[in-house]
Amino acid sequence: MNTIHTIFGDGDQLNTWQMSARAILMFFISLVLIRIGGMRLVGKRSVFDTIIIITLGSVLARGVVGASPFLATVAASTAMVLVSKLIAFICCFSETFDNLVKGKALLLYDDGKILWQNLKSASLSKEDLMESLRLEMKSEDLNSIQQAFLESNGRISFIKKAMG
Repeated sequence: MNTIHTIFGDGDQLNTWQMSARAILMFFISLVLIRIGGMRLVGKRSVFDTIIIITLGSVLARGVVGASPFLATVAASTAMVLVSKLIAFICCFSETFDNLVKGKALLLYDDGKILWQNLKSASLSKEDLMESLRLEMKSEDLNSIQQAFLESNGRISFIKKAMG
């Protein structure tokens, strides 16, 4: 037990080596937690996923700097990841719950018409819409677009008009 205390320290009176040892161990714990949490935490990100990542980082950092007991921060972080995994699982079976947690796509453009009220409610300008059109579709021609949506991850997606 004394060796563990020497390596990892205790409380907020940590030396450089102890904090470094905690950071290295916490790095590997973070990798395990992200694997448990699944690829959602690093791939497609909704506001829900971003909140989990920021909160998880904050909690884990407390264990590194000694602001909270090391094992308590690991336990709290594990609980957070498991709860987020449970919420994601429930979202797979309940569209209502999914919309509540992650939000819904917002129609911004439909068949030649910019939906100004929806742009305004999303705090977007026409230039934001056009920028996404250029980046995503490599075009500035809204006439080739059937619909545009603000997705729950904050990106704007486009559906091209059917040819014919």
